[in-house]
Amino acid sequence: MKKVLKVAAISSTLLLSVANADFLRAEVGAGAWFSKSSGNIKADSSGLFGIDSSKEKTKTNMYAWALFKHFVPVVPNLKVEYSKVESIGLANGNFSGYSGGGNESKLTMKQLDIIPYYNILDNTFWTTIDLGVDIKIIDAQYSVSNKPASNVTKTIPLPMGYARARVEVPFSGIGIEADAKYIKYSDNLAYDAKAKIDYTFDITPLIKPAIEIGYRVQKVEVDRLADLKTDLDFKGIYAGLMLRF
Repeated sequence: MKKVLKVAAISSTLLLSVANADFLRAEVGAGAWFSKSSGNIKADSSGLFGIDSSKEKTKTNMYAWALFKHFVPVVPNLKVEYSKVESIGLANGNFSGYSGGGNESKLTMKQLDIIPYYNILDNTFWTTIDLGVDIKIIDAQYSVSNKPASNVTKTIPLPMGYARARVEVPFSGIGIEADAKYIKYSDNLAYDAKAKIDYTFDITPLIKPAIEIGYRVQKVEVDRLADLKTDLDFKGIYAGLMLRF
């Protein structure tokens, strides 16, 4: 009898984990990403050989995100993310309309990610898997000091594939999560990947605060910044606060 009761208890726990899928949920989060840049920006015109090499400085920038999950099966869930990265470099050689002689440059990329996604697994045995698409919109601004002709402002849309996996450690409040976005076409390549661990404080049943810490890597290799081709990497630790509803 004891064995039967033990098996029944284990089975009930597993079934509850399946039935405990979140049918209506919202989450928001914000924090700081300590990202270090590397790589270069090159002149992308015939006969020009200018190169702007990153000084590989670490910059601290804010990020924020929100997601909404619902129970309507056909309509995708939605996640929205905002982040910003910066690269400080030194421009040398001939570019379109100007020449660099070690002039300091600055590239700022503000990024908005709009991600409709579907749950493949929804907290099934404490595991969640999401698949979707990411419409990444990059608002890029580039300039070289004392070179007015270098100023570029460009909006770059990038459609990307999206995947996310999450595992909850049962009865602990700890979650382990990773997500990735990726696209490659022609000579262009972009990806954005994160891995994190978070802890949720079970204080109230309606609003649960949480903390997160993780590592993020991003690559932007595109030829869509006017007459320039970027080949830049950004990577570093991030940490922030969350609210689960």
